[in-house]
Amino acid sequence: MTTLARRRIMKDFQRPPDSPYYEGTFRFQMDFDENYPNTPPKMKFLTTVFHPNVYSTGEICVDLLGSGWSSIHDVLSLLISIQSLLTDPNPDSPANIEAANLYINNRKEFDKRVCKCVLDSYCNSG
Repeated sequence: MTTLARRRIMKDFQRPPDSPYYEGTFRFQMDFDENYPNTPPKMKFLTTVFHPNVYSTGEICVDLLGSGWSSIHDVLSLLISIQSLLTDPNPDSPANIEAANLYINNRKEFDKRVCKCVLDSYCNSG
């Protein structure tokens, strides 16, 4: 892969309308190494995201970025997978245990925390 192809790709990532993350603007970074597309890109949110499947570092816990990756996948399928994860978290495989517990046991508090990160993302998206 050329140096140009290895450059970091940053894009604004906006949420699906049926998600509690609606109105948020979440920035992320994708890094591609020389083995892409045989290995998945590294992907992490640069904007703070309170979510059961997002680590405090911004790294995302989703199969497609690990053992579920195949060279048939592309950036679009990865973005669709992440967008789907925002709509439908997997609290059974948490990266953020606090968010997973709130999602399962106290949805009102979970939504309140999500609203805060959405507001912060909007305020810091410039």
